[in-house]
Amino acid sequence: MFGKKLIPLTGVALSVAIISIAATPNATADDTPGYWTTKSGEIWRNGFDQCYRTRFWQPENAIAECEGGTAANSDSDMDGISDELDSCPDSKADVKVDARGCELDSDGDGVVDSLDRCPATPAGTAVTANGCKKAAMDSDGDGVIDSQDRCPETPSGAAVNANGCERDDDKDGVVDSKDRCPNTAAGVQVNTSGCALDSDGDGIADNRDSCPDTESGLKVDAKGCELNEVIVLKGVNFATSSDRLTEGSSEALNEVASILKRYPHMIVEVAGYTDNRGSASLNQALSLKRATSVVNYLVAAGVSPANLKAKGFGITSPIADNSTAAGRAQNRRVELHIIQR
Repeated sequence: MFGKKLIPLTGVALSVAIISIAATPNATADDTPGYWTTKSGEIWRNGFDQCYRTRFWQPENAIAECEGGTAANSDSDMDGISDELDSCPDSKADVKVDARGCELDSDGDGVVDSLDRCPATPAGTAVTANGCKKAAMDSDGDGVIDSQDRCPETPSGAAVNANGCERDDDKDGVVDSKDRCPNTAAGVQVNTSGCALDSDGDGIADNRDSCPDTESGLKVDAKGCELNEVIVLKGVNFATSSDRLTEGSSEALNEVASILKRYPHMIVEVAGYTDNRGSASLNQALSLKRATSVVNYLVAAGVSPANLKAKGFGITSPIADNSTAAGRAQNRRVELHIIQR
């Protein structure tokens, strides 16, 4: 009855056998903890050569010859999951495993518990190799994290918008870092530098050029048209019997200043004229003072004084009839005479 192998019994005989086994084996032998043994120390086996485990059996008690007898009982990594059901048959000793025999990942972040330094990471959080939340990445260092950055390779130091793309404040299609004309008006066509197109190259942008096909090399006025030898400064006026410029004269004079600064080698004579009322000598002196006032304004606006010469012509060279108020108003004028282009 206490031989090495037992033949399975059925019915009443099985019950008797179980009672006999329970009464005779030794479950405390030091060399086989967790298995039933005979008094002589042999492990009890059934007819299929399977060892009988006690209720004290733990994975660390497993004996290879017992657990390898059949596929159903084999547990190579001794994690309590038979090899037949173990999806991770090489689990490390002493780690907790799930029903598949794989190490537990309690927070489901893809990092097993034994390596997880942040074991309660919220679901869906991107984590590092140690299971802790990843810091938001900003690869190009523009202040917009990669997940929201539509331009992830922005040059260092460039100002960007909320999407991480370089700013284009005047919305001309040229980013601010490359825009030499950052305040271009809406709708104006620009070149690769962000400045308004100047098709004829005369220095006047197409959107302001009244003569867009000016011949190359010609000097032009503020409208892009060729400069005449004599230019009457319309809109430049003085207080009565004075050389003080009226407030409304600034717009015309600023336009003249911009032309002269565009052509730094041009030399002009600023000529003053009066109507024929009053003495010729007084009008001569007044016309020179008025011409000088214009020169002073232009110099203050940035024109080189070496390019300007003031001259008074008094009542000479009228361009209209001095017998009428309208004619006299036209004769009280300042002209630019181009001496050197």
